[in-house]
Amino acid sequence: MTTANAAVDRHAVAGTRSRAADFVTLTKPRLNLLVLFTTLGGLYLASPEGVATSLLVHTLLGTALVAGGAAALNQVWERETDRLMRRTSVRPLPQGRLSVNEGTWFGVLLTSIGLIELTFGANSTAAVVAFATSASYVLAYTPLKARTSLATLVGAIPGALPPVIGWAAATGDISLPALVLFGIVFFWQMPHFLAIAWMHRDDYARAGIPLLPVLEPDGRRTGQQALLYAAALWPVSLLPAVVGLADAPYSIVATILGFIFIGLSALFARERSIASARRLFLFSITYLPLLWGALVADRLWI
Repeated sequence: MTTANAAVDRHAVAGTRSRAADFVTLTKPRLNLLVLFTTLGGLYLASPEGVATSLLVHTLLGTALVAGGAAALNQVWERETDRLMRRTSVRPLPQGRLSVNEGTWFGVLLTSIGLIELTFGANSTAAVVAFATSASYVLAYTPLKARTSLATLVGAIPGALPPVIGWAAATGDISLPALVLFGIVFFWQMPHFLAIAWMHRDDYARAGIPLLPVLEPDGRRTGQQALLYAAALWPVSLLPAVVGLADAPYSIVATILGFIFIGLSALFARERSIASARRLFLFSITYLPLLWGALVADRLWI
C-alpha cells in the first residue's frame, strides 16, 4: 500500500468514527444516564427480592434506545434554535455534520427497536409507558418549548416517567408506589431546570425560547417557583414510607436532603445570582442519586 493510499484510508476511518460519534451525540448519552438510573431504581423498588438478569438487560436496553431516539428527534426539531445557542451550536445537526433525514430516521429507528425490546423482553405495559414518555417529550414538550414557559412543566412529565417504566417492567402494572416515584422525580425536576434556565438565560433569549427567566429578567418568579417546588418535593419524598416502599431510615435521609434543597432554593430566590443558581443546580444533581440510593437500600432491608 502506498503512503497516499494509507493516508486516504486513515482519513476514511477517521471520518467513519466521527460520524459514529455524531450519532452517539444525538442520543444525549450523559443526560440519558439519569433516565437509566431512575429506571433501574423503579425496577429494583418493585422487586426487592431481586431482578432476573434477562429482565434487567431488556429493560435498560429498551429504555436506553427509546430515550436515545427521543433525544435525536428532539434535536431534529430544535436544530434551528440549537444553532443560535452557544452551548448547543456545536451539535451535529446545527453544524451540518448530519442531515435532517439522517437524524429523523435514526431517532425513529432507535425508538422502534427500543419499544420492541421492551414489549418482548419485559412486557407491554413497560413499552406503553416508554412510548408515552417519548411521545410527550417529542410531540408535546419540544414544540411547546419555543412557545411558552409552561413547557418546563410539561417536560417534567416525560422526565418523571422512567421509574414508572422500571416498575411496570417488574410488575406488569402501574400501582400507587409507581405514581409516588413519578411524583418525586417530577417535583425534583422543577428547581433543577429553573436553575439551569437562570444560568443560561442569555443563551435562551438569543434563541427566542420563552423560559421564565427570559420573560421576567429580574428572576423574581423564577426564584419563587424554584422554592415552591422544592418545598412541595419534601412531603412527596416522604410518601414512600406511607405506601410501604421504605421505613424510618429513608425518611430521615429524605428530610435532611429536602431541607438542604429548600434552603438552597430559598437562597436562590433571595439572591437570584449565577452563583446561587449554580449551587442549587449542583445540589440537585446530587440530591436524586442520594435519595434514590437511600430508598433502594431501605427497600432491600425492609
